Amino acid sequence: MSSVRVPALLLSALLLSAPAANAQEAKRAPEALGLGMEGYPYPAPMRFLPVKLEGQDLRMAYMDVKPTGNANGRTVVLLHGKNFFGAYWKDTIRVLTGAGYRVVVPDQIGFGKSSKPAIAYSFHTLASLTRQVLEEVGVKQAAVVGHSMGGMLATRFALMYPEVTTQLVLENPIGLEDYRESVPWKSTEDLYQENLQATEEGLRKYQRGYYVKWKPEYDEYVQVLYRQTLSGEYPRLAWVSAATQTMIYEQPVVHEFPNVKVPTLVVIGQEDRTVVGKGSVPPALLPKLGQYPALGKKTAAAIPGATLVELPNVGHIPHFESPEKWHAALLDFLRKGSK
Repeated sequence: MSSVRVPALLLSALLLSAPAANAQEAKRAPEALGLGMEGYPYPAPMRFLPVKLEGQDLRMAYMDVKPTGNANGRTVVLLHGKNFFGAYWKDTIRVLTGAGYRVVVPDQIGFGKSSKPAIAYSFHTLASLTRQVLEEVGVKQAAVVGHSMGGMLATRFALMYPEVTTQLVLENPIGLEDYRESVPWKSTEDLYQENLQATEEGLRKYQRGYYVKWKPEYDEYVQVLYRQTLSGEYPRLAWVSAATQTMIYEQPVVHEFPNVKVPTLVVIGQEDRTVVGKGSVPPALLPKLGQYPALGKKTAAAIPGATLVELPNVGHIPHFESPEKWHAALLDFLRKGSK
């Protein structure tokens, strides 16, 4: 009898343990994130602006956050970078609203909770849509703040709508050099195929380059990108990412800095070495590119009357790595503009 009972007991134990093991494995496995980032928490309620582009009915997501401190009647627009979305401004939103500012934070078309259409992306289009958001919420003038790719967009916005832009703030913007002069061109199709091969490890390695010192909380933004690769709709997002990289490469703003006519603050983390398309640059040329200490000085000199703030031991995202100094510089500049 014992020879029969022992296997039966073992089988029973295995059957009982299997659901627990499967549940534990499921708990560890990351959950796919839809292209609309459904369920991902933002620091304020989302609103949606219906827009039509190239015959497509789309929605542009944005936050319109009222001041929590004594309202000063002024508005700040925050423009996100390419590998991010409006929610990563959460601490800056809190500081600005606490200081009395109304804060408008769009997710650009192709990013965050906004639609992800296959269109010909351009900074002119994104700037126009951002202005439409401001018109929708009744804002006639605002200070425009842009980080990374958002810095290129903020510059384009200020060039197109100087009457709307009270002040311009560039936080470690990309595009301080013309990538066409040194980075080999790749077709959108080639970039798309590369994006389809994205892995969690590769995404983390790339984002680690943003920081002087990596912190565990930064991994949240790796996980968002990685979880989106698990979605059945990921190929559409991979194409949008490729198309917006083409936009960055083919639509420089660096040559137009002298045409900026609004008060400008340039904040540069001195350890930043970001280069769009870095993996394609010949090794001998790479040390000459992405030199943000020199690029920051050059940019501030090119924009009439610009103020430069240099942050030592800070990389590509000052509002993460050095929030106190970033917010102090931002508030000081904004307050000077109110005098």
